[in-house]
Formats: sequence, structure tokens, C-alpha cells
Amino acid sequence: MTTLLLLVPVNWSPLWAVPLSEFDSTLKLPVHGRDEYAPEDIEYVLSFRPPPGLLATLPNLKGVFSLGAGVDGFMSDPDYPKRVPLLRFGSKALTNEVAQYVVFHTLLHHRQQREFDEYQKKHEWRQRMPNRRTAETRIGILGLGEIGQLAAERLRDLGFAVAGWSQTRKNIPSVESFTHDELKVFLARTDILICLLPLTPETKSILNAELFVSLPLGAYVINAARGAHLVEADLIAALNARHLSGASLDVFEQEPLPPDNPLWSQPGVTVTPHVAGLTDPREAARSVLDGIAKLERGEKLENAVDFAKGY
Repeated sequence: MTTLLLLVPVNWSPLWAVPLSEFDSTLKLPVHGRDEYAPEDIEYVLSFRPPPGLLATLPNLKGVFSLGAGVDGFMSDPDYPKRVPLLRFGSKALTNEVAQYVVFHTLLHHRQQREFDEYQKKHEWRQRMPNRRTAETRIGILGLGEIGQLAAERLRDLGFAVAGWSQTRKNIPSVESFTHDELKVFLARTDILICLLPLTPETKSILNAELFVSLPLGAYVINAARGAHLVEADLIAALNARHLSGASLDVFEQEPLPPDNPLWSQPGVTVTPHVAGLTDPREAARSVLDGIAKLERGEKLENAVDFAKGY
């Protein structure tokens, strides 16, 4: 009998336990913080942000499954046992939802929908076209992984001039590709900047004052990656200085976003509560069980994290 530790908030545990039990009734599913368990009995763990050091106390651990595409909650643990495979959750549905989010917020800004919302409140009929033609609006995507590539293709197909920045050059038809040492050139040609990077020591705080000043006057920022990518005070300063025209933010350094955080009321900022892409529990359960089966058979897993890269 396989034992999978649910290292999640106790009140959330049924979200994962129910479909896991439905798909495999033989699985033992202790919940950390609710059930007693012997550390040596734990073979697998399902979590998102485990307490630092806890995974290292499980001597027979064979694999760890992340509840999301991001794994910074694990990589920040200095005691993570690197001998144990760490599996990211990835799915076409999740990829599609995040790409949909960034396309939606790109269009909200490009078509000036927030201004029309204000006109409606005042019962004002004001017709105006976007400030810039679609073909002349330059989209820049930080991170051309699976989600970034899909977002780039969809925005390209809508007629935008799309480019991406990544560690290695990508070959996406009609999407310009910039590499690591070409960041400033990439930023200078970007009117709407979308961050879809993994969080690593190199990308932490990348959305900062130096980056913002490298963007053209009036640029817009969308962050659907990780809150730690953004230096919030630098964004607010760039908005107040009117170098940036606005931002759509789905992720934050502290979540839930505190009620007194100035971003809630900052002019030009749209706040969403980390909903760009939500993990479907049933899909995640199937993915975990498939991963366990492959690990037990000694098969290679495509979604295993490269610890050297950090994602």
C-alpha cells in the first residue's frame, strides 16, 4: 500500500483526498497537521509550499509532487533532499488558462476598456480608437516556456508584434526571440510587458526600477508569474512618475494581498487574486497517480524539475 502525505492546509485537504481516493482506494492519505503518521512510512508528498526542512525528515521519500507549475516553494528550502525527484504540475488546461489571462489583460489595456468603464459610470458616450494600431503595438513576453509560447502565438495571431525573452533563442514563427544578454534591447521595443518567468535567484525582483526605466514611456506591465518577480515599491514609483501607464497583477509577494497594500487603490493597477490559472483537483490527482506509477516503474518523467536550473 502506497502512502502519500498531503502537505496542504487542512481545510483544503478534501479537494485532493477525495479524487485521489476515488481513483485509487488503496492509497493511504494522511494529512499533515491533522493525522498522526510515522515519517518512515511516507513515500510520496503532495504540496505547494512545505515547511522548510520537513521533507528532509522523511527517510523513505521517493517523490514530491507540486500542486502548481511553479516550484519556488520547494526550491527555497535549503534542506530539500535533492535525491528525491520533484515533479511540477503541468496540464494543457492550466497552460491555456494562464495564456488566456494574459491575452485578456493585454486586450483590456490595448482597447482602453478601463477608460470606457469610467465613461459608463458617468453616462458619457465617447468614441475613440486605441492609441496605437494593433500591428504597431509591441508585446514582449519574459519567459518562453510552454505558457509563454502559447501566449505569444495567440497574441501574434491577433495581429500584435510579439517578441519573447528567454535563456536560449526560440524558434516560434513570426515571434522575435531575444536571449539572456539582449534584455535591454528587448525592453526598448516593448509596449506591453508580460512576465511568465519561473522564479529563480536570477529572476527574483527582475521587475524593478532599472527594468521599468528601460521600457518605452507609457508601457504597461502584466505579471502572471510570481509575486517575488516584482518590486512593488518600484512599480508604484514608475506609475506615479507616469513612465508606466498601468499594470495587471495576479501574483504578489504576500498573499492574500493585505487590505492596506497600496496596490489595491493605485491608479492604473488591476488586481486579481492569483486566479490566472488554478489547478483542477481531479486532473492533479490523475497526474499524481500517473507520476507515482512511473516512479515505481523507474521511468523518466518529463515534468521533473532540473535542480541546476531551478525549474
